[in-house]
Amino acid sequence: MNHVDVVVVGGGQAGLSIGYYLRAAGRKFVIFERGRVGETWRSQRWDSFAVNTPNWANGLPGDAYEGDEPDGFYHRDQLVDYFEHYADRFELPVMDGVTVTAVDADGDGFRVTYEDADGTAGAVTAANIVVASGIMQSPKIPGIRERFPESLVQLHASDYRTPDKLPSGAVVIVGAGQSGCQISEDLVHSGRDVYLCTSKVGRLRRRYRNRDVLAWGVDMGFWDVAVEDLPDPAIEFAAQPQVSGVGRYGSTLSLQSMAREGVRLMGRLSDVENGVMKTDNSLAEHIAFADERSAEFTRMIESWIVANDVSVEPIEDDPNDEPAGPDVAAAGITELNLIEANVGSVIWCTGFTADFGWIHQPVTDDKGRPIHTRGVSPIPGIYFLGFPWLQSRKSGIIHGIDEDAQFIAEAIAART
Repeated sequence: MNHVDVVVVGGGQAGLSIGYYLRAAGRKFVIFERGRVGETWRSQRWDSFAVNTPNWANGLPGDAYEGDEPDGFYHRDQLVDYFEHYADRFELPVMDGVTVTAVDADGDGFRVTYEDADGTAGAVTAANIVVASGIMQSPKIPGIRERFPESLVQLHASDYRTPDKLPSGAVVIVGAGQSGCQISEDLVHSGRDVYLCTSKVGRLRRRYRNRDVLAWGVDMGFWDVAVEDLPDPAIEFAAQPQVSGVGRYGSTLSLQSMAREGVRLMGRLSDVENGVMKTDNSLAEHIAFADERSAEFTRMIESWIVANDVSVEPIEDDPNDEPAGPDVAAAGITELNLIEANVGSVIWCTGFTADFGWIHQPVTDDKGRPIHTRGVSPIPGIYFLGFPWLQSRKSGIIHGIDEDAQFIAEAIAART
């Protein structure tokens, strides 16, 4: 294999999806995956993790979900199994254990240098490159970690597996996005004392009128909103809303529901001094922001129902979605003596960074983010796929990958 039409970097849902369309078009291509198929789902999720989107929304191109539980939620291992079977079924040329180390210009195409699991280097030329490696490449942990006592074990959310693999004692979790809230629940249900440093993150009710929130969003066109149509460009960089796939039909996550279960809520982490962790007074603001985002989405649903005159089921009770009273924020704390509270570990749920320095072409901005229009970079032949807001709001979830992959496949065909 000296030359291919397309090199795909990454063997997750994005790489497999573009592979489906490349195979259908009869192209010669290869998918390089640094680990195994679906590696980030394997190695960066905890043992009890459930996918946050219902099963019906997780089918890849040409393979819609046909199981018995469309409104259920895959466990992490079930999703990985599905990806493996998909790659086999459509005979996708995935090369496991291959890390791409450089992409350089080579005539009208590119030279791709790689290293296999044994450390052996190799190279292939390609007319096109599809970067499907996503943004979950390098854990992002702020510098304030250096101020915590050395006796504490600190790890990123991607390294958390189970409560029993942590040191004994209480756990501090920094960050209240999906991972922070879900790990908090996992730990408090195991009997651990948990302190959650919150942040400004919206939330969504899991089910409404006996339907999953994702289904309502599909009907309303919510997930189809394009990045250029956002009323506020900052939305593109907002954290994914608090929600969970744990349970028969998933569950609603809210700061107040976690507080009821025993999680101690705090504001945003601001300092650690002499073993005392300090946060600001933003907890009430964070709770109110999340409650309002959920209420706003519910109002959108109701407006759509009225406008389209559709028949719906009654509104069911959801205690986790009830707005918090002032007592929830009042019960929060802004200081924690880590020794007195018997804290043994800190889990950083602070996101990831992605390094594209191996692409030796001007396809990133001054912050290292990909430059593209709907996944098409300014360098002819280089494309991005599987990134949040690549084309629309749904680009960041599995449900949106089919449409994005088809568009990139068509762009490759047009160029060829």
